[in-house]
Amino acid sequence: MPRSTEQLRQDALRIWRAGLAAVDSGRLVRQSLARDGSTLVAGGERLPLDPIGRIGIVGAGKAGAGMAAAVEQILGPDWLARKHAVGWVNVPDDCVRSLEHVWLHGARPAGVNEPTAAGVLGTDEILRIVDSLGPDDLCLCLISGGGSALLPAPVDGVTLADKLAVTRHLSAAGATIDQLNTVRKQLSRIKGGGLARACRAGRLIALIISDVLGDPLDVIASGPTVQSTSTARDALEVLEKFDAEKAGISPAVFEVLERRKWIEHSPPATQVTNLVIGNNATAVDAAAREAQRLGYRPAAETAPGAEGPAEEVGGSLAKRALAMRRGAEFDCLVSGGEPVVRLVDAARRGRGGRNQQLVLAALAWLDDRDPTGIAILSGGTDGEDGPTDAAGAVLDESVVRAAATKKLDPADYLVRNDAYHFFEPLGALVKTGPTHTNVCDLRVVVVDRPSMGSANA
Repeated sequence: MPRSTEQLRQDALRIWRAGLAAVDSGRLVRQSLARDGSTLVAGGERLPLDPIGRIGIVGAGKAGAGMAAAVEQILGPDWLARKHAVGWVNVPDDCVRSLEHVWLHGARPAGVNEPTAAGVLGTDEILRIVDSLGPDDLCLCLISGGGSALLPAPVDGVTLADKLAVTRHLSAAGATIDQLNTVRKQLSRIKGGGLARACRAGRLIALIISDVLGDPLDVIASGPTVQSTSTARDALEVLEKFDAEKAGISPAVFEVLERRKWIEHSPPATQVTNLVIGNNATAVDAAAREAQRLGYRPAAETAPGAEGPAEEVGGSLAKRALAMRRGAEFDCLVSGGEPVVRLVDAARRGRGGRNQQLVLAALAWLDDRDPTGIAILSGGTDGEDGPTDAAGAVLDESVVRAAATKKLDPADYLVRNDAYHFFEPLGALVKTGPTHTNVCDLRVVVVDRPSMGSANA
């Protein structure tokens, strides 16, 4: 039985949301951390709680609130009290809520993924807490996507404004998250293993929800608990590649990096265990299982590393959707990744994010073709797509037809990075609010192909 346009759209949303549910931050923590009586079990390792003096709980990220709440639930009020637990986690403002022992600190406004003075204050407190712990103590560090912007701690000689200018320039120029973090680590007191070096606890266990493809530990949130594998020389190469000096980046940034070329950090005194408890593949696999449950024959793909421009990824998905509709072994494609967007000058720039840009590029490619029986959705698993209140966007035949009726030119909105205002009047934005997780982007393509018979039954 053929699937209607509305059903395709709803199925795409259900499949996408199933992937999102699989990377719920509390769920991921409870799958990786447990208490068995007086023993804490972390990633298969058993730690007796009785010998532990105090427990410190610190961290940063968009998933921080859910992770911290789960840790408190697992340890329970008695053990938290007996171990004089103290905690501080930097989160976006709209994720702040009250917990018993962990202070959730609003370190930046919602939808503004940039470091702030409030973030510096919170990061200084995190460094103070880990420095106050002793050799008999345990530090639990909760790291998730967005942690880089939420953990600003500029090195001496560099101001927060300097770091912000660097981040804005590199982001607008199309730098990947790896390139961004290569620079940010070298300008920070906490990134690139700085938190681990500052920690005086006997044990540090980091629970990490990865928002970086391939899960490189030193890149996720700029690796606060991982010794950096990149150097100040690498950071200078990134700045040179993107013409940072010509763009007016403060000379202080280059001077500090030149000095840091000769610095070699000693390994941390604490014993560090880093556990990746969830990633993009977790969401992709769960979404594919939901697609199968709905009667589709899905294919699942997770990008192994940095992707190209959102426009190219979107166009590729549109082409594949047409090929799927013509005939293929599968009628649903679930993919994960993180493309980049090159921003136009601020004077011409509209609103949007990489997922909205990707879907708009797919629509532009389908604009003079038959969109019947196709739905394409792309959304950020954190619920934030660029500086907007949308996670992403969805297109189907009705959206393509409505855009034509309203005489909305997708090419014009694409070139101005204004996908939000293209999709908003079409009711095609995907809005979730804060999801308390972040594992890159999740994309779903579904097609109707009645000739598949039972696959569409």
